[in-house]
Amino acid sequence: MTTSAFSIWFTGLPASGKTTLANLLAHYLAERDIRSQILDSDVLRNVLTPEPAYTSEERDWFYNTLAFIGGLLVKNGVNTIIAATAHRREHRERAREHLPEYIEVYMRCPLQTCIERDQKGIYRKAIEGKATTVPGVQELYEEPTMPAIIVDPEQDPPTVCLKKITERLADFGHIPDRS
Repeated sequence: MTTSAFSIWFTGLPASGKTTLANLLAHYLAERDIRSQILDSDVLRNVLTPEPAYTSEERDWFYNTLAFIGGLLVKNGVNTIIAATAHRREHRERAREHLPEYIEVYMRCPLQTCIERDQKGIYRKAIEGKATTVPGVQELYEEPTMPAIIVDPEQDPPTVCLKKITERLADFGHIPDRS
């Protein structure tokens, strides 16, 4: 098993289940005495950009900042779990370049399912014209071309998605191979 820390980036449309799986993974790791830190884009955005405009420039800065913070954590031995849409491939490619032991998890969930699950009202605001840059509605979500893991939160419950992720982490040598 590798002794270096890893970074895992959950990407997918808003309301696809990124935060849910990030929290489940952190809990799974903690139960096994494996240190991790979640960098959730919603939480960090409130601190770093309290009044976000969601412009392309702001998003570039924000995702680069997430990758930078994640890189610092990983270099200091902390497994880093990032839950962030990063709707453009270039955001994820830059993260791949800067984050050690980068593992991309694609939350493949159809837009309609995300709209139905949307607890924050992001899609409602987009449909009403109160938000103008929502990925999947006004902004294109560019699907990953090289995700290490693909989960289907529409078909599989979170526990099944988590199992798939932890099995791959074990395959990569990042966690012990035990359920």
